[in-house]
Amino acid sequence: MQRKSGLLKAMAVALSIALPTVLAVSAADARIGGGSSSGSRGTRTFSAPPPTTTAPGSASQFNRTITQPGQPGGFNTAAPARGGLFGGRFGGMLGGLAAGFLGAGLFGMLFGGGLFSGLGGFASILGLILQIVLVVFLVRMAMAWWQRRNQPAYAAGPSPADGQQSFRSGLSGLGSGLGGFGGFGGGSTQPPLQIQPADYEAFERLLGEIQQAWSNEDVGRLRLLSTPEMASYFERDLEQNQARGVVNKVSGVKLLQGDLAEAWRENGADYATVAMRFTLADKTTERASGRVVEGSDQPQEVTEIWTFLRHPGADWQLSAIQQVS
Repeated sequence: MQRKSGLLKAMAVALSIALPTVLAVSAADARIGGGSSSGSRGTRTFSAPPPTTTAPGSASQFNRTITQPGQPGGFNTAAPARGGLFGGRFGGMLGGLAAGFLGAGLFGMLFGGGLFSGLGGFASILGLILQIVLVVFLVRMAMAWWQRRNQPAYAAGPSPADGQQSFRSGLSGLGSGLGGFGGFGGGSTQPPLQIQPADYEAFERLLGEIQQAWSNEDVGRLRLLSTPEMASYFERDLEQNQARGVVNKVSGVKLLQGDLAEAWRENGADYATVAMRFTLADKTTERASGRVVEGSDQPQEVTEIWTFLRHPGADWQLSAIQQVS
């Protein structure tokens, strides 16, 4: 009995220490995205975005993503190209042609007098070699053309040393207009994908509109403003809140500063990863009574890295949220 009583006391002490920590984590993770890193960045999902003035630390790896190494949307699923004469995408065709020519030449040598049958045999071998060289030359030209045709156009954002493209504003609430841009920088080269002032306005607008849709538990709106992957995560988190009998409300979103980390184009779609530092009030209340169980109305400062995706002819959508360390 004494041993059992001692065990219960030890468990009580452990709970008293761990419970505040658990509650603090829950309060910090109540906002949209759960305080974790979710979504996809195309082929750069498993590559950390460059640090910026707004987010000089490293971005957390994704806790939730449908993109996996070796699958479409992540890394290239094609087998590694083999080197040498018969390697690469056209290796099978080149090998087959060369083998056919070589077999024909050997067949002619065996049944046409052999290698040492005089000038005719030597001419046959020389013709065989010339044919193989011609085939190799044509196939390599075709391979070079194919690689140029299928190479994606990338445009990495400028490094902090080159002058980050940044934007700052003084929003007074959700969905407010852009307060103003900071200085635009950039390297000496002009990347294929240029992020324009209208794009920055769209990023800032999405920051407020997505937070508002989350607070209203408007799943339809979240599906419109974010990719299907991100919308599925938001919907799952809202379902968990409903199961707990609580609702999370975010208000007073105010963007303080934002920096473009990188922008690129792949598979016909545009990507832009932006570090944003903003303030917001984050609280969770009981659905039935309205009692505050987590957070408060006091604004807190948050820095996150958001990636946006735009398909041709469509608007920007939220594709990923990453926390910074």
